[in-house]
Amino acid sequence: MKLKVCNILALMGFCFISIGQTYQVKVQDGGGNPIKGTEVFIEEIDKTFYSNAQGSFTITGLTPGTYTVLAFSMAYQIFQEPVIFDPSKTITITLEPLGEELNEVIITQQRQKLFSLRRLKPVEGTAIYAGKKSEVVLLENIVGNIAANNPRQIYNQVVGLNIYEDCNAGLQLNIGGRGLNPNRSANFNIRQNGYDISADVLGYPESYYSPPPEALEEIQIVRGAASLQYGTQFGGLINFKFKEPDPTKEIELVTRQSIGSFGLFTSFNSLGGKVGDLSYYTYFSYKNGECFRCNSGFDSKNIFASLAYDFSKKTKLKLETTYMNYLAQQPGGISDAQFYEDPSFTNRARNWFKVDWLLYALQLEHIFSQQTKASLQFFGLDASRSAVGFRENRVNTVDDPNEQRELLVDNFVNWGAEARVITKYALKEIPATLLVGTKFYQTNNDQRQGPGSASAEPDFNFATEEFPNYPRQANFDFPNTNLAFFGENIFELSEKFSITPGFRFEYIKTESEGSFKNIVVDLAGNVLLNEEIDDSRSFERNFILLGLGFSYKPTSAVEFYANVSENYRSVTFSDIRITNPNFVIDENIEDESGYTADIGVRGKYENLFSYDVSAFGLFYNGRIGEIQREETRIDVNGNEIGTGRLIRFRSNIGDAFIYGFESLIDWNVKNTLLSNTPNLRLNLFNNLALTRSDYTSSDSNGVEDNRVEFIPQVNLKSGLNFGYKNFLGSLQYTYISEQFTDATNAPQDVNDSQSGIIGSIPAYDIMDLSFSYTYKKWRIETGINNLLDEVYFTRRATGYPGPGIIPSEPRTYYLTLQLTL
Repeated sequence: MKLKVCNILALMGFCFISIGQTYQVKVQDGGGNPIKGTEVFIEEIDKTFYSNAQGSFTITGLTPGTYTVLAFSMAYQIFQEPVIFDPSKTITITLEPLGEELNEVIITQQRQKLFSLRRLKPVEGTAIYAGKKSEVVLLENIVGNIAANNPRQIYNQVVGLNIYEDCNAGLQLNIGGRGLNPNRSANFNIRQNGYDISADVLGYPESYYSPPPEALEEIQIVRGAASLQYGTQFGGLINFKFKEPDPTKEIELVTRQSIGSFGLFTSFNSLGGKVGDLSYYTYFSYKNGECFRCNSGFDSKNIFASLAYDFSKKTKLKLETTYMNYLAQQPGGISDAQFYEDPSFTNRARNWFKVDWLLYALQLEHIFSQQTKASLQFFGLDASRSAVGFRENRVNTVDDPNEQRELLVDNFVNWGAEARVITKYALKEIPATLLVGTKFYQTNNDQRQGPGSASAEPDFNFATEEFPNYPRQANFDFPNTNLAFFGENIFELSEKFSITPGFRFEYIKTESEGSFKNIVVDLAGNVLLNEEIDDSRSFERNFILLGLGFSYKPTSAVEFYANVSENYRSVTFSDIRITNPNFVIDENIEDESGYTADIGVRGKYENLFSYDVSAFGLFYNGRIGEIQREETRIDVNGNEIGTGRLIRFRSNIGDAFIYGFESLIDWNVKNTLLSNTPNLRLNLFNNLALTRSDYTSSDSNGVEDNRVEFIPQVNLKSGLNFGYKNFLGSLQYTYISEQFTDATNAPQDVNDSQSGIIGSIPAYDIMDLSFSYTYKKWRIETGINNLLDEVYFTRRATGYPGPGIIPSEPRTYYLTLQLTL
């Protein structure tokens, strides 16, 4: 017994000594000169280090052995080799010079090499991505209209995205995919540096705030399989990862000033650096401009601050806060006939929209050992959105300046906490990685709807006393509670093949507490009934989602992947109660459920081309959608009678199956045909999604066998990225085929002069051209969006900012000047 105890103590002591080993690492050039600011990434522990002024740094917590090391520094070739870590010796990394003049083309090519190695790995931080369909947008590689957050250009290599376009310089992001409504990206779990930023993840998952791309290092996108780790949404995850401050500088300033068509002006200014163990990054972003239509404009201010402190090599604490405020005048929607006569037409001069968004987060990361690490984060939101305007569904109706407007005010107060632990272990000699986590999320939101003032100003005060008989009045609180437990485990059955099962347990309680007004008037406008009706509801449920992923890597350059995961979408409080003149909500509406599946192959062939080719299937059970039907109302005797007017009816339309083919191919033309021209950049990419969809069953007439809405059968983005020395450019072509906007597949009526909310969105194609030139610390960017001046639209709105067709922008120009100090 005593011997066993001694053996155990000796083993513990050995482990302690091993874990506590310290290694000295030196980065130098071929002449032995130190290289400052080199980024050194060790793949096995998923951690990055930076060399100091002496070109060195220390590492603690590694057991002796061989590790894959990747090192990157400007003007030097990328280093990627296995390195033996021996605590008794200084580890030296020698970087070879590029051997040519450093310019933007060379830097971009180096970053592209780094990016090909940096794609979401099976394990990153405290997350698992093995076997999942994932994409990364590296902002440094984008040559496009970053100042206006142009999603066509920023997401041009993300397959199958459907985008709502507007002219507010990207203040809101509206993207969907695979039949998901793009409106405010509500079908994705939207995060910033790993924490939620939408209004209410379950009750109202719309995003009124989108960070400026100038502040981002990358955008991580994981498709529907992300439901096991990041919430239950069908769309998956979008995570905006901010830039990290340069650890070799105490202060770095980046300032970008941009102008563009229709009075666009944007100003982005950031400061970042590291002083001792404290690092910081902060920015101020301002946007102001008008749209090409009258009665429009926006003014936005966005402030962000991040402070991080390294208590040790193993423990890091970060505090972040974000504030965004903007006011926008919205010209409203128009009918099909109005659009084709003059897309710049507007007859709404009193529609305004205001957003106040305050986010805060506290994040703690700790490395227990080489095998185990953990993260804990607390986050919260205190925000509001207010919309006032005239939004009758007959968009040709003149807006009488003496009449009241409709006002909606939403307040969002929520907070949450998420903890994750990830550890590597062996199960009967099978290497494995286990992730477990939990999330608690609570909200206390409220919404009020009623009469606004009759003025034309952005007045967001209710005018109930002046207009007591306004027909659409409601006042509700929406307290929601969510508790989740999740886990995934990678089993590496061989060096090439792994499987990843996972689960997510969800408890959701969605509540609605409040009342609405039932006001009945006769044809002369006399009030026959004015009563307040209590309407409190509670939806409480719990369930388990399961998933399974596969990964097979026959070589280091090729991976076959497959994944299937269950999904779930709870009804939002907009589904439960909102009074809208343009659609009616089924009071018996229920949650959606289903699953997504992906199978594909991705990789690269030498330095000639990279690819990701896959097929997917998405099954909806009880898909929530809209159909056309006759409007009804309750008369004074309590009878339901038809009004003769067609409206949209929102309910569980039926079951649907969506499937398709997605491919992204990037061909390095320069390396293939012009490899002896080092200062040249020439890449051709093709991003294609072919999608089919069917309603397989429905209780509604005329829906079964119809196509699912918001799905263009062909979604193509293709482009050429080119450059020479410090000059870079891109030419991009986008084609989106026709898509329906409701489950009845109502066709477009180009002669419709009244509504604009019913009908398909016709096919359109667009071309964008952008350039940039760098000289020392200066950069100039310019370009033309919608080069051929295509007249098109991407949205038929049923509420704000419509209702009706929202025309997209014509040809626009931009010019940006950047200085880095």
